[in-house]
Amino acid sequence: MATLTMAESEVILAAAKAKVLEMGAKMSVSVVDPRGDLLGMFRTDGASWRTPAISRAKALSSACFERPSGDLTENAMAPVFRGLMAMEGGHMIPGQGALPVFKNGEIVGAVGGSGGTAQQDEDASKAGIDAVGLTTAP
Repeated sequence: MATLTMAESEVILAAAKAKVLEMGAKMSVSVVDPRGDLLGMFRTDGASWRTPAISRAKALSSACFERPSGDLTENAMAPVFRGLMAMEGGHMIPGQGALPVFKNGEIVGAVGGSGGTAQQDEDASKAGIDAVGLTTAP
């Protein structure tokens, strides 16, 4: 079973932070494992207090469904999705900003951003994943 290592998580976060700073955004980015457990996170100076929780919730959604969190928005009110959100204590956000991470075709986690525009959140996540040489699809 493939896993996302701590070293890989650190590379993801460093590259995502560089992208956030390049964009001039005030954001948080979280890296989670396939279950949505937090592996690492940063919050830039000036980012809102709520961005860490939102970045993790987007990442949890992406990891759980193995899809970009923005792809989940359309079905967010479906009974199964609402049930999962309730089971997770509301800690799932089906909004653009997180991407799944695959290693050798196997889900190993997700990266989610919050604080920028939805596209900036996703761009920061993608920059981190690209830097470590992993993919967003199997």
